[in-house]
Parts: sequence; structure tokens; C-alpha cells
Amino acid sequence: MQRKPKATWAVGLAAVATLMTFVAVLLGGAAAPAQAGPPENAVLDWNLHAVDALVNSPSAPVPGAGQTPPVSILHLAMVQGAVYDAVNMIDGGHEPYLNDLPPAPGSASKAAAVARAAHDVLVGVVVGVPVVPPLTPAIIAAIVDRLDDLYADSIAAATVEDGAAAVNAGITAGAAAAEAMLEERANDGRYGSFMFTPGFDPGEWRPSPPAFVNDPFAWVARVDPFLLKSTSQFRTKGPHALKSGAYTKEYNEVKALGETDSPRTPEQNAVAGFYTNNVPPPELFNRTFRVISESEGLTLVEQARLFVMLNMAGADALINCWDDKALWSFWRPVTAIHEGDDDGNPRTVGDPDWTPLGGNPPYPDHPSGYNCATSAFMHTADAFFGKKPLSFNVVRIVPGVPDVTRSYNQFTDVVDDTIDARVYQGIHFRAADVQGAGIGKDVAHWLDKNFFQSVK
Repeated sequence: MQRKPKATWAVGLAAVATLMTFVAVLLGGAAAPAQAGPPENAVLDWNLHAVDALVNSPSAPVPGAGQTPPVSILHLAMVQGAVYDAVNMIDGGHEPYLNDLPPAPGSASKAAAVARAAHDVLVGVVVGVPVVPPLTPAIIAAIVDRLDDLYADSIAAATVEDGAAAVNAGITAGAAAAEAMLEERANDGRYGSFMFTPGFDPGEWRPSPPAFVNDPFAWVARVDPFLLKSTSQFRTKGPHALKSGAYTKEYNEVKALGETDSPRTPEQNAVAGFYTNNVPPPELFNRTFRVISESEGLTLVEQARLFVMLNMAGADALINCWDDKALWSFWRPVTAIHEGDDDGNPRTVGDPDWTPLGGNPPYPDHPSGYNCATSAFMHTADAFFGKKPLSFNVVRIVPGVPDVTRSYNQFTDVVDDTIDARVYQGIHFRAADVQGAGIGKDVAHWLDKNFFQSVK
């Protein structure tokens, strides 16, 4: 399949620093130190190294760039795309992501190809990160040094397993795949100047308490998709009209269930406390699928294909989601409930003291980014594993508190929980969650029908 051609409030450094500090606090110890494993685990190992490098806080025991979920998933998609192409250059069993890559000998070391592709893309995107506190040039250098060490370990292990000639051929394939990916994404709109536009009429989004920050990463809405034809390919219906019965119902639901001291059931509290902003989807679900990959006995080739599908689906879902947020620019429940007496709907009773259980992200309500990403991951996995029941766990890991596990038999059941969770946390109207999940599902189905197909 041919790749497609490339197609206001200002926010100061203080606002960027505020948001990155918030992310850093949440992700302060996201992962234990990672070491190079055996060559057959190369895809899973380098997925973990990528998450550590991109998602971990700069102050974590294993320091990372502390990127927010929409930014880190873009870079994970780049890493996994290069890894997939490098492996496929050797295996040749599926359509490439990028065309015009030369085939590699079938005897080439796939583990070496994975390590080189992932390392080079990670170094390329980490070095290109804008240096805003708490990120510093010293931390970026430390991340790169660690990636260099892990790469050396991976190549040494692959050489013992596969031999020097096979490793050299694998390195060549990985380097070519990484170079092609970095070139493809060099002018894709990342780190652009686009910002969400606040308004002050009923229904219009504006920065929310307590930080009152306008998202410095709103430019995700204008990034070239990896697989979609445009950033708005899957447009939602949008939020309900303020005077409608549907809006009134959702307003009263989140008002009743989403406040700090709302009378939620134990299960509602469990769901609300599990899928929070301090367990971001890129880390949570990449980790989940590393475990599933091992338990299901996936080969290295199958793992490379699974992780490119998961992360490119997640990236495109969030790009489409952020574009949709920019279009609808709908207010958060906290703003709506504070202004409920002045929204033109006599059935929405305002409460200026209402406080949501969860923290308000610094961007519009509609649609829900968490659900866009979660749904993309889960519907992609559902297609990959043949739409059959599969028992698995999702484990919430937050430093300083015991791990919490939720068990599932269907991938799409996770989406039901994340839809409810964002309502119970008081940070989304239900329509934002349901329609966000719809974006993720549509992206996953588009990917399944059009990309990474078998050629054997």
C-alpha cells in the first residue's frame, strides 16, 4: 500500500512547565530499571525502553522525557513503526509501513534490527524534545546514554545468539528503517504553534481550575496522521445541545456522580480510582500487552506487528480526537456546573462550589482523549487476536501505593470501564466518552482493513 503524500491564547514557558511538572509528579516512578533481555524478547524489551525514555518523569529513578500521553504515543508509534519495518525487511511476511525500504537477508538478526531501529528513532525524538523544566539538557543526555548502553547490551546478546554476520545485516536493516521513519516524520506538525481557543459563552471551553492552563500540546490536533487520510477522518456528532433533554440528563449524571464526595458505589469508586490521569494509556496498555504477548506465546515477528498496530492506532485516534476537540471546544463539567444557572437551560441547576473527583486536563471536554486511546488499543487488539474471548489483567501501578488489578475476558470490556471512569471522576460528560471511544473503534477498524496485511 502506497503511503499518502505529506499533506488564541498564547501559552508561556510557565504554563508548559506547570503541565510538565504535573506529569512528572504523576509519573515519578513509572518503571523499574530495564536491562537488555534475550534476543527473542527484543520487541518487548525495546517497547519497555521506549516507554521509559518517553513517558517516565525526568525525576524518576529511570529518568525519561515526561511526555504527556498524546505526545508520547506519537513517538511510540514512530518507534514501533521502525521496529516493524526493520523486522519485516527480514521476514517479508506483511505489507511494509513505509515503502522503498530494501529487503534484508533472511538470515539477518531480527533482534539486532529491532534494537537499532528502536534506538535510533528514540534518540532522534528525545534529542528533538523542547527543553522545558523539569526536563534539562543533562537529563536528555542521561536518557541517550542509557539508550546507548541498552543498545550495546542488545547487540552483544544478539551476537552470541545469531553471530556477527547476521547481526551486522540486522543492524543495517534497523538503521535503514529508523532513518526512513525519522525522515517521514521530520515535518509532520509536531511542536507547532496551534492552540485551543477559549470562549466565555455558555458551552464554550475555557481553562479550568485549579491550574487554568491552556494545553501547550494542542498542536497534536494538527499533526499528520500515520494511517488516516486526514486529522478529521472520523468526525464525531459533537456534544448535546445545552437545552436538550440529553444534555440535561448527562449534566445531572456527572453532577451527581462526579463530585469529590458523591455517593458512588464501591464498584464505581473502584473504576474511578483505577483509570486516572496518573496511569496514562501509553504506559498502562503497552505494559499490559507486553504481558499478553508473552502469555500468548507470540513470536518476535507477531510482536512487532501487534505493537505497531496498537501504537499507530492510538496515535491516530488521539490526533483525530484533538482535531475534534478543537472543532467543538466544549466546556468541562466543572465549568458547566459552576455556570449552570446561566446556560439557558432551566433544568440545569448550578453549583459554584462543585469540585470534580479528578483533576481537569487543560483542554476541551469533547471528545475524551482517554477513551479515544483506550478504544483504539482495545479494538485493535480484538482484531489482532481474532475477536475471541481472552482472559487478561490490567494492573494499575502507582508509586507509593499497592498495585491494583482488574481482570477481563474481552478487550472491549476495558472500554466500558474507561467510559464510566471519566464520568465518575467528574471530568467528562458521557457523550464525550462514548464518542471518543467511537473514534478509537473507527481508527482500529480502518487499520485492520487497510494496513499491515499478510503477503504470504
